[in-house]
Amino acid sequence: MPHSPSPSCFSLAGRVALVTGSSTGLGKATARCLGLAGAKVAVNYANSRSRAEETLAELRATGMTADIFQADVTNESAVDAMFAAIEKSLGPVDIIVVNATPAQPLKPIEEYDWDFYQQMLDFFVKSPYLLARRALPGMKQRKHGRLINITSEVFHLGVSPFSAYVAAKGGQTGWSRSMAHELAPHGITVNMIAPGWIPVERHKDDPQAEKDAYFSTIPMARWGKPEEVGWAATYLASDEASFVTGQTIAVNGGKTVW
Repeated sequence: MPHSPSPSCFSLAGRVALVTGSSTGLGKATARCLGLAGAKVAVNYANSRSRAEETLAELRATGMTADIFQADVTNESAVDAMFAAIEKSLGPVDIIVVNATPAQPLKPIEEYDWDFYQQMLDFFVKSPYLLARRALPGMKQRKHGRLINITSEVFHLGVSPFSAYVAAKGGQTGWSRSMAHELAPHGITVNMIAPGWIPVERHKDDPQAEKDAYFSTIPMARWGKPEEVGWAATYLASDEASFVTGQTIAVNGGKTVW
């Protein structure tokens, strides 16, 4: 369990944070870190309510204010309904962490079809757009907002055979950079966190040989921890990061340097 930061630093007290795909993995760790910093946390899930309820119970057991909200974040009407429910339960959304992701198979381009490419674009370009469009009127009115996109080192490394995922992450990165400029005059920041391969629940069946091969390329010679992504998001969500926008924080032990 990560430790809460000093209440005088990186406090999110009074803020409402939505983390998409946060019933497990990096999203769950990020929701926990934001909650420890004082935010009221909206846990989003797509399919498994029981898993989301387990996460909610864990958060509330530590004294956090949180609730769960089901939505396919690639669906416009579902996003609108989720925001209405969050606003009723927790209040207006101040912080959005775009984390939800589908399966990510590595395949030669000949083995992908366009439907799979479209699914990647829906999660990593359409979803950030839908979430931002719904939240921005309130954020602009309050002159405050934090959009944080969980991107990936794969875009910077050009990982293959992974063209659909890498292309969509590139689109997400470009969208974030443009939005950072567009929203800066409104006091709204847009930033990215690019994790490396950080083992979470969905990696439990990954081949050990692949894990070993990746591990050998990490300069810090250790695996990253999910909460290290969460604390990066906590910083970007805080008032201390109010002059940071359009930037990418790589959480990968030094695998990419730029």
